[in-house]
Amino acid sequence: MSSSSSQVDWDSLRFRALGENLADNQRWSTWGSVDRTLARGPQPWPDWLVTSEAAIDTDLGVLKTGKEADVFLLRRAVPDDAEVAEAGWSCLLAAKRYRSTKHRLFHRDTGYTEGRQVRKSRDNRAVARKSEYGRLVESGMWAHAEFATLKQLWTAGVPVPYPVQISGTEILMEFIADGDAAAPRLAQTAPGPVQLGILWGQLVEAMITLAQLGLAHGDLSPYNILVRDADSTVPEAILIDVPQVVDLVSNPQGTEFLHRDCRNVATWFVRRGLPADADALFCEVIAHAW
Repeated sequence: MSSSSSQVDWDSLRFRALGENLADNQRWSTWGSVDRTLARGPQPWPDWLVTSEAAIDTDLGVLKTGKEADVFLLRRAVPDDAEVAEAGWSCLLAAKRYRSTKHRLFHRDTGYTEGRQVRKSRDNRAVARKSEYGRLVESGMWAHAEFATLKQLWTAGVPVPYPVQISGTEILMEFIADGDAAAPRLAQTAPGPVQLGILWGQLVEAMITLAQLGLAHGDLSPYNILVRDADSTVPEAILIDVPQVVDLVSNPQGTEFLHRDCRNVATWFVRRGLPADADALFCEVIAHAW
């Protein structure tokens, strides 16, 4: 925090903020209402993250739609104040919201969730029956599985968005930007030979780190890898969409999922001129899992 921000009268600011009427696309920051230990991201919290309870969350629009969840762009900021603005008390977040029970399509559950268990037997039965309550439980399972995985991977050094918090079936995470826009997916980029080599090396290292944790992404492809600074000489590959991460030991299909990840990634790089070998990649990665 800068010296100027330390002089801000936060009590006065909060009083003024509480007197404002929020727009339909706004709410008070949910940071203070979630569990401090289980529902917040790893500490130390990043310098860019706004944690003030006087902040307002503003929905700015949809970033991505999917079968299980939609991702929105959200700005978390303390209400307008000259000193606060100078201090940078504003950040952009990606809000991943799992869909309602009536509109959700969990078409991938069976294979990915082998080896996972819900503690309550009633919940297990409801999930198995695909009842409305079971779908609600299922939604929470996927959201909490993704948040827990993001925390684990971030702490281990895997390039993933920083997981800010979880509230119900909404996950807030770092918004991966590329300049003034959202970072493109790997499939949308056209890296040169040097950039291809850098990105390949980053992805191999990320997959090896996952394997060292006994995990595989399970759905890795050029469509769920973001590239920050895509046009620079040193682009950065970031993995997203990790609710289906599989355990290489407890999931009987774990190695099959890993092999598919290797094929998906290697195929894209080969088509762009990098001599990648999917089977060699699989052998290299799986060797770090045992």
